[in-house]
Amino acid sequence: MALFGTDGVRGVANVDLTAELAVDLAIAAAHVLGEIGAFAGHRPKAIVGQDSRASGDFLEAAVVAGLTSAGVDVYRVGVLPTPAVAFLVKDSNADLGVMISASHNPMPDNGIKFFAKGGDKLADQVEAQIEARLGEPWDRPTGLNVGRIIFDEEAKNRYLKYLLSTLDKKLAGIKVIVDCANGAASTVAPIAYEKAGASVTAISATPTGWNINENCGSTHLDNLINEVKRTGADLGVAHDGDADRCLLVAKNGEVVDGDQILNILAHSFLAQGKLSKKAVVGTVMSNLGFIKSMESAGIKFEKTAVGDRYVLEKMLENDYTLGGEQSGHVIMRQFSNTGDGLLTALQVMQVMVHSKKSLIELANTMQKFPQVLINVKDVAKEKFASSVKIKIGILESEKQLSGVGRVLVRASGTESLIRVMVEANELDLAQKIAESLAALVRLELQ
Repeated sequence: MALFGTDGVRGVANVDLTAELAVDLAIAAAHVLGEIGAFAGHRPKAIVGQDSRASGDFLEAAVVAGLTSAGVDVYRVGVLPTPAVAFLVKDSNADLGVMISASHNPMPDNGIKFFAKGGDKLADQVEAQIEARLGEPWDRPTGLNVGRIIFDEEAKNRYLKYLLSTLDKKLAGIKVIVDCANGAASTVAPIAYEKAGASVTAISATPTGWNINENCGSTHLDNLINEVKRTGADLGVAHDGDADRCLLVAKNGEVVDGDQILNILAHSFLAQGKLSKKAVVGTVMSNLGFIKSMESAGIKFEKTAVGDRYVLEKMLENDYTLGGEQSGHVIMRQFSNTGDGLLTALQVMQVMVHSKKSLIELANTMQKFPQVLINVKDVAKEKFASSVKIKIGILESEKQLSGVGRVLVRASGTESLIRVMVEANELDLAQKIAESLAALVRLELQ
């Protein structure tokens, strides 16, 4: 079974993802990247950050130990969002970056993801090379050739300055509630929105090391919805644990997901002449309503597998500037090659200011198809691809929808579960088919 998933290596910290494995991964990454020419004959430099999980402390220490023992100088940036690490790799001309986070996963989990020079995620084949090199014998540097550790005290300020540089108008008059998921966003999101000119209230912004994503953030929106409605705020912003994505909440409490955010940005960029080749990249999970909205605007829609890395690959392949996922990962290549929840929220708020329209007015330019998503947990995920009965069940469900919807059943790349998604022109129909397929998956993969 492959160690790397769609977004790095994840698992229960100190069980699946141990200090020993973290050391070995860091060493193997240094060797592979060095041998493919990433270090180009100079003393290599790495940026290492983490989210707010308590387990991040020992995993960061292990990663730093592995890198420095392999001769890499490490610049620690502390608790910052994943996109901040990607930005800092590029901004400081570092040779690689490491982010220790399990994103939206529950607190006991943690993860390690690597960035190549320039701040891009590693290609699948490079991750495979790293995995193949784990634990191999190697010649250890000594003396002046071992790496050093430096804490970069200005890292947060450089990231904030970059975020603000993407705006051409102050967000004066915008009242925003930001849910920081007690994660990495807590250190920068409220400051960024305030410096941009908005009036900001932060919730779930006091990380303890144990409360990340706990009944808060982009996977638990009730608190944010209630606070937005109670205060009459213009919008709410919900980040996940590492803040590489966001979901929004409109003034009336309606959730604005990644497809709607993409729709807002696509129309805005098109009007400004900033939408390269008049195209947008989405995934197999993209709502049919979003696809139809793009078609009616004369915008080409390109589809990829789920995962922001695959969205970026398609964007780079065709020189597109905008892409993203329903989950709230949005990539705007004129600014960055990675999803950034803070950047996304700032850009949507800027559209609100420029257009003088509310978030719900902007979101309603797209008509969403009802969509039901069921996560089937505690099943033998590895048996999914070979199950004939599940394949037949999917085909029968597709026939039942008869062109008025679609079905997507897939194994999660970041969690141990099967995702069942059904989209239809009527919610009751989508719910009925989704529940039937979920029951079939549970039965077949017990």
